Amino acid sequence: MTIAAPLPPPPPPVAGAHRGVGSAAVLRHPSPTDSIFRPMTDTSPTAVQTSPMGRINAVFDVIRQSNAGLAIGVVVILSVLILPMPAMLLDILLAFSIVFSVMILMTSLFIQTPLEFSAFPTVLLVSAMFRLALNLASTRLILAEGHNGTAAAGHVIEAFGNFVTRGNFIIGVIVFAILLIVNFIVITKGSGRIAEVAARFNLDAMPGKQMAIDADLSAGLIDEIEAKNRRKTLEDESSFFGAMDGASKFVRGDAIAGLLITFINVIAGILIGTLQMGLTVQEASGNYSLLTIGDGLVSQIPALIVSTAAGILVSKAGVSGSANKALTTQFTGYPIALGMSAGVMFMMALVPGMPLIPFITLGGAVGYLAWSSAKRHKAERAVETEKLANENKAQIAAASPSEAPITDSLKIDELKLELGYGLLSLVKEDDSGTDRLTEQIKALRRQLATELGFVMPAVRILDNMQLEPNLYKIKIKEVEAGHGEVHANQFMVMDPYGNKITLPGQNTVEPTFGLPATWIDMALRDEAEVQGLTIVDPSTVISTHLTEVLKANTADLLSYANVQSLLSGLDKDQQKLVEDIVPSLITVSGIQRVLQGLLSERVSIRDLPTILEGVAEIAGSARNTGQIIEHVRSRLARQICAANLGMDGNLPLLTLGPNWERDFAEAMIGEGDERHLAMAPSKLQQFIVGIQNGFEHAAQMGEIPVLITSPHIRPHVRAIVERFRPQTVVMSQNEVHPRIKLRTVGSI
Repeated sequence: MTIAAPLPPPPPPVAGAHRGVGSAAVLRHPSPTDSIFRPMTDTSPTAVQTSPMGRINAVFDVIRQSNAGLAIGVVVILSVLILPMPAMLLDILLAFSIVFSVMILMTSLFIQTPLEFSAFPTVLLVSAMFRLALNLASTRLILAEGHNGTAAAGHVIEAFGNFVTRGNFIIGVIVFAILLIVNFIVITKGSGRIAEVAARFNLDAMPGKQMAIDADLSAGLIDEIEAKNRRKTLEDESSFFGAMDGASKFVRGDAIAGLLITFINVIAGILIGTLQMGLTVQEASGNYSLLTIGDGLVSQIPALIVSTAAGILVSKAGVSGSANKALTTQFTGYPIALGMSAGVMFMMALVPGMPLIPFITLGGAVGYLAWSSAKRHKAERAVETEKLANENKAQIAAASPSEAPITDSLKIDELKLELGYGLLSLVKEDDSGTDRLTEQIKALRRQLATELGFVMPAVRILDNMQLEPNLYKIKIKEVEAGHGEVHANQFMVMDPYGNKITLPGQNTVEPTFGLPATWIDMALRDEAEVQGLTIVDPSTVISTHLTEVLKANTADLLSYANVQSLLSGLDKDQQKLVEDIVPSLITVSGIQRVLQGLLSERVSIRDLPTILEGVAEIAGSARNTGQIIEHVRSRLARQICAANLGMDGNLPLLTLGPNWERDFAEAMIGEGDERHLAMAPSKLQQFIVGIQNGFEHAAQMGEIPVLITSPHIRPHVRAIVERFRPQTVVMSQNEVHPRIKLRTVGSI
């Protein structure tokens, strides 16, 4: 089409339509269709605005850019339910229904994860409403115009009816019945059951998955943003499968409605044709049966396609990638299975009476697929083998050929993790090139550096053939500090409420805290999640045990070199303070002893400037390391209190009664560095019993309090308490920050 001259301007449009026809927004953002159909000889804005295709594109742009598209569609569907429809428009809408269902199926096949099509439940409802509206419109035409011939309800219904029946009403009924049975009993029922089970198991597994996310966040494997994204994905999955459980009922109701509508059309059509329109029974049966079968097929075929899409979507929960790639990869993953299938086909071809060509052709095709898959896998293994050989050669070339000096045997590893040969798979790299245990240990070192204020030494992991297969040992400076037993291919489960675990497995004791636990097979993980059990993998068991061992022995790992590194890493503004106190007031070794004293009670030394300021204040008048530590602790009062606050933001206290305060004060003898506690053993036993009873009573109240004492006896009370309750926090009254809210839960 060529426009020689600009057309005269159109009459003024009504309000609201002006934006879609001649607004500047349409001229600045033309659609691709507009550029295709624009006249070649006249590209002026006036010609584009006044051309029919330009107007249509402008209307589509307005609908696409607005938020009313779905609302308009629903209103159109409701209008079809009420208003009569001409046969030509019905043909267009039936064709759109078929294309829309095919688009839904293709989208379900090519998405990577089900959440990419999270709008599917809404699409399912809208498509079911649309098909039912078309069913009602076609029923109105069939019953009103069926006596005029088979084209009364449009050519689409007539074509489907003629194609299926081929002039035989019985064949058409049987084909339609089979199609309805396949949709209703097989696909719809199966996809509905899968959606129901998926929704139930996703809901039951949510607490366990949330605990796993929290555990990874606590271990430092993920950051807060990643944890938030995982929680959002978990919530979306639960909402999606719950919505799919309900939306599957739409498909089933749609199939039932199609069956009822078909039955009504046949009976009512024959009655109307014979009683009202004067047709014979044979003529009425022929017209209305063909129209009814055609109408049923036009509605059931899209319903069958959408049901198939729903089944594919809900059964895709455990498959990553598009369905085509997933099936191709998994079917060709085992060439021997394809080869045996080809052999079975060749044997079937030899059975007397069997058609030779189909089985021989299929057997050859499957056999070729098996051969090509085996060849590809062999090439991939060859590449991996060559890569591994090159890495080994590089390691051998990098290694020194000379014999190591004898002095190397004097070196000791500060941290060592020895594994039995049955646990070596825990440090084997996976497909991503990493192993979970090593990554957890790296995250552990980062976490402890943040919590305690200095970087732990590297952990050396090595195998020990003298250990039992499933045993491991944690050594600090070549001395064993902890050991335990784990099973590489199983999970450790624990009941958070202390109930007995009913799953089959090996009963054991959790090595870190001594809690009762059970080792179960990996196949029982889903069942354990449903029961609400805490599930821990072997790597996490070892890394948790390692964490507690390191926290309990942090003071021994802080070396002189570590202290020098911490001091040299201070800002330039703090270096002047270091120069003022070292070595005139205190040596680096003295600072090391102060920091070790703090770490022995799990007080972070990350705020090193405040610690040095406290040392500078007291070091000139007190040479006793214990006095310096107590003064520094008072400077860190805010930090110590914040680390022990309860859930309500208050500091729970267990106070030492005045009688015990007096007894401890009277039992102190000596002066200066020689000052120590001299209390009768029977009195100490009474004190230990009182401490145990006090903390047990607080635990029954759900409290984890700190023990509060007077400043001059705090170190001696701590020395006694740490022997039977090493994790108990003992604070002096000077360490309570004035702005902290207190709550007394008991007294000794």
